[in-house]
Amino acid sequence: MWQIYYTPRTIDEALEKLAGHQGQARLLAGGTDLLVEIERGVRSPRVIVDISRIPNLDEISLDEQGVIHLGPLVTHNHVAGSTLCRERAFPLAKACWEVGAPQIRNRGTVAGNLVTASPANDTIPPLWALGASVTLQSTRGTRTLKFEEFFLGVRKTALEADEMIVDISFPAMAPDQVGTFLKLGLRRAQAISVVNVAVVLSLLGDTATGARITLGSVAPTIVRAENAERFLAGKVLTPDVIEHAGELAVQSIAPISDVRGSAEYRRYMAATLTRQALESLANGTESDSMPPRPVMLWGKTNGHFPAAVGQSTTHTKAYQEPIVTTINGRRRSFHNAAHKTLLRMLREDADLTGTKEGCAEGECGACTVLLDGVAVMSCMVPAPRAHGSKIETIEGLANGDTLHPVQEAFISEGAVQCGYCTPGFLMSGVSLLDERARPTPDDIKQAITGNLCRCTGYYKILQALEKAAESNAK
Repeated sequence: MWQIYYTPRTIDEALEKLAGHQGQARLLAGGTDLLVEIERGVRSPRVIVDISRIPNLDEISLDEQGVIHLGPLVTHNHVAGSTLCRERAFPLAKACWEVGAPQIRNRGTVAGNLVTASPANDTIPPLWALGASVTLQSTRGTRTLKFEEFFLGVRKTALEADEMIVDISFPAMAPDQVGTFLKLGLRRAQAISVVNVAVVLSLLGDTATGARITLGSVAPTIVRAENAERFLAGKVLTPDVIEHAGELAVQSIAPISDVRGSAEYRRYMAATLTRQALESLANGTESDSMPPRPVMLWGKTNGHFPAAVGQSTTHTKAYQEPIVTTINGRRRSFHNAAHKTLLRMLREDADLTGTKEGCAEGECGACTVLLDGVAVMSCMVPAPRAHGSKIETIEGLANGDTLHPVQEAFISEGAVQCGYCTPGFLMSGVSLLDERARPTPDDIKQAITGNLCRCTGYYKILQALEKAAESNAK
């Protein structure tokens, strides 16, 4: 793990730390990719510069030129819940909704998804199709690159070691434009794309006057289906036109075979997804697969983490400045946790063992806690991030001897089997009911997409959450 953990209060301060530790420091915004890489030994940064407490970096805005701007701390859930993005950048909103699970979308940032630069990442194709650029800043200055210039290969970008993304910008879709995003995964949630596609069309009546089609997970970087784009110009989206466009789309790709699918399968599905995307745009049904009010697991908050108060902080393994946080309403200080995850600090230092470790990579949800009221995977949160924050764990749900209604419902419905996953399900359920007093059955299913039950006792869990929702609505 890291040796030094900085939490700056300004971009300039963050960039100074990056420059001063060049080659040994890594920026952290959400950390959902970086912590997995550290856990697996892919990266071993000595220094972490956590920018997640810098104010006003999580804003989504539209300027006077009709350009949408995403700050470097805008999360996937921010985009999925943004009216502006849903109306003027729907392919991106749809892609962000398809990323991970609610707890991951609450921490993972769009900027981080770009920096990771995996060809399977979901936000890159829609942003590429929308004509996006990134603005990079360092102590040496600022530069803006188009996506074609920024992405260099598999997990390779033009980002220098002392730079950070400070802005993602792209033209908002015009009234005569439509677009969508589709992905194929091996499961319905928390799936890495086998293939994904983003399509943006300009229309004059029923006729396409322009097209941008981007495909992911089919080449070292995202690719444009330029032959299909040229073919669609001037065409009405008839079944024959859509069929041929799908055939042309695969001429641009060079898929490989891996554990998620063969090259042949990817080629076939790239054509299929392209056709399905075009069909949905022709029929005006592209938004049907995205809920009008997505479940975020924001609880009673607006989904934006509060900025830090006071001076910048430094936590090191050698000199143990304490992590001071509030857990379940009680102020706590920890001197030996600066190099740990929040999960480990809760279990090893706070002696709160209700929060479980099931995967240590943000996929099972057993470690779900509330960070400043927002549901997160504590295995994907560095412990120093808790400094000055409020944490709620499974131990804090009951009021004395009175269990929380969600806990009562789990008991009455027999929703507990081995019990290992139960704390995570309870925290997700509590967050859902704080966010939405009368959740629908689909809302409940969405709320627990980040929680896995290895006993597969989902029906009882769903029944318990439905019963808790009924009690909550009274």
